Amino acid sequence: MRRNHFIAAAGICLALIIYATLAKLAGRPALMGHAEAYWVVVIERFSAYGLLGFLLSFLLPGRVKLACAFVVAVAVGLEVLQAVTPDRHPEVIDVLQKAAGGTVGVLLAQTILAFLPRPPS
Repeated sequence: MRRNHFIAAAGICLALIIYATLAKLAGRPALMGHAEAYWVVVIERFSAYGLLGFLLSFLLPGRVKLACAFVVAVAVGLEVLQAVTPDRHPEVIDVLQKAAGGTVGVLLAQTILAFLPRPPS
């Protein structure tokens, strides 16, 4: 049953990331209003992808490369899709921030999983 909760949480997290990435700038969610500082945006990106990587890592225990590859693929794919949206523009630095956040989330979860007791087989 716990796996279903992780699937739902990862799906919701991914849906919110997709919405925030592809929504028009006027409809984009913001923590501190639409005139937020650049460092706040960086923290938002890093944290959102970190949470996604964290949840994916619990869904794919022991598969660090697969979880990291998925998070990086989502970051690159959504950034490329921003080129289709008229008021958004893709940037390499955004992809790097998102990929770094996702990778840190995966590694953090894998570290936690390494210390959890394994169920008897």
